Amino acid sequence: MAVTLKDIAERSGTSVTLVSRVLNKKAATYRISRQTEQLVLKTAKELKYRPNQLAVGLRLKKTHTLGLIAPDLSNPFFAYIIKSAQSVAHTMGYTLVVCDTDENLQLEIDHVSLLWSKGIDGLVVMPVGQKFGHLENLLMNGVPIVMVDRSFGELNASSVVIDNYAGAFEAVEYLISNGHTRIAIIQGLPDTFTSRGRLQGYKEALEKHGIPVDESLVVGKDFRRENGYIETKFLLRSSRRPTAIFTTSDLITLGALQAISEEGLEIPRDISIVAFDDIESAEFFRCPVTAVAQPKENIGEMAVKLLTDQIRCQGKYEPKHIVLKPTLIIRDSVGVVTRSTSVDLSVA
Repeated sequence: MAVTLKDIAERSGTSVTLVSRVLNKKAATYRISRQTEQLVLKTAKELKYRPNQLAVGLRLKKTHTLGLIAPDLSNPFFAYIIKSAQSVAHTMGYTLVVCDTDENLQLEIDHVSLLWSKGIDGLVVMPVGQKFGHLENLLMNGVPIVMVDRSFGELNASSVVIDNYAGAFEAVEYLISNGHTRIAIIQGLPDTFTSRGRLQGYKEALEKHGIPVDESLVVGKDFRRENGYIETKFLLRSSRRPTAIFTTSDLITLGALQAISEEGLEIPRDISIVAFDDIESAEFFRCPVTAVAQPKENIGEMAVKLLTDQIRCQGKYEPKHIVLKPTLIIRDSVGVVTRSTSVDLSVA
């Protein structure tokens, strides 16, 4: 049974009001003697008293609870960020409540409303990324928000994102340096911050090297494994299949690898692949996959620290925007394409 202020008062021979004032560090304000203060503190310690955090939260208008909204908990990338955020939040004395939107905007709106009604102190959000009115409403009502992975330029909120453009540009340029000109991209959810950056990097890398963008090679509709699997099947069975595929998420990559295996093709002999997101086991695959790695171990920690800084500032806070640089890790999944092999593949 939890120890109450009444228990301490009875044991120390004082009143509940006096105990409350001592434990709230107001002994000097109410001219409580040093001797009485020490008696109350000693009694509280002996009884192993722990303050009721809910009551403290209500009094201070703080719940020591943070919300975190993720688009897909089955995605290893988001799971890694959540694990990091959870660890840091716990260390800083916060409880983290996690909601999965399943890449569904209406679910995201519903979860935001629910968390707000529960009186969260702040919100880390990895949004679906198509609309932000519900998030803007929270900001206008003084709820601190930090955007992660996907962001909105119009929203005056702190953010931690990856330089998607630079990562995609470097990946595609690496493929081009190995002779590839028919390079497909399997993108994630269109018109989101993440997809726009990666698609732009892909297109501008091709354009820089004088390679026309073939829109038939720009495919994909979301970040899921099924998307990678289905689109790769279509690409490999097309009359002019690509020599390389650039996949834009770890789940898309897993789907693509499954499709390539089912088609009886070998990487990189028959098809090359570069992935955005470095799957934890990528280096141990039958053919280790070249990947654009994100510093995911830092993202969750940075987001929570930005959020708690904002909470402490109580509204007097200028949003901060952190852009992290990805790293291209070169492994064995990209083969060299000569002019002759390129022609052979294009008519396969």
